[in-house]
Amino acid sequence: MQLPVVYQKAKEQVCKIWTTLQPLLTVHVGLASSTTALIILEQCGKNKGYQERDARGFHPEGACCVLDGPEKIESTINMKTLWKNVSVEGIDIILSRDAGRYICDYTYYTSLYYGNGRAAFIHVPPLSESVTAEFLGKALQTIILAMLEQCGEQREMDHRGKK
Repeated sequence: MQLPVVYQKAKEQVCKIWTTLQPLLTVHVGLASSTTALIILEQCGKNKGYQERDARGFHPEGACCVLDGPEKIESTINMKTLWKNVSVEGIDIILSRDAGRYICDYTYYTSLYYGNGRAAFIHVPPLSESVTAEFLGKALQTIILAMLEQCGEQREMDHRGKK
């Protein structure tokens, strides 16, 4: 699903994903136009500091995602573990704890909030001769499969704890 570069619309779509689909994990992918051949795994979303205006000229009330929400929310996906265990030939993967205080970070925090931490965010470079759609698709598939493995391991541990 493609989200618009509009805070309110992005929030509505993310809420809809969690209420209607109720996924095990939601993975968001955003464009990091400042990078050329880098995939960035974002560990957490931040609630405050959204001063930059969106495509419609608005910014969120109180410059935050959720008025009484926590300052930041960490993903249940351990991005450091993922980063250590996953490699994609031809592109570097790095960790980040700051998704940028614009629509990407806003969307991520909102998803982490409504999904109880069961969300992930991956920043990708623009498509180019070296980073083709096919290449990026395969790289994302590798990363997302590793995320789902982590989810499976977490669920197994949760089930063992309930016995």
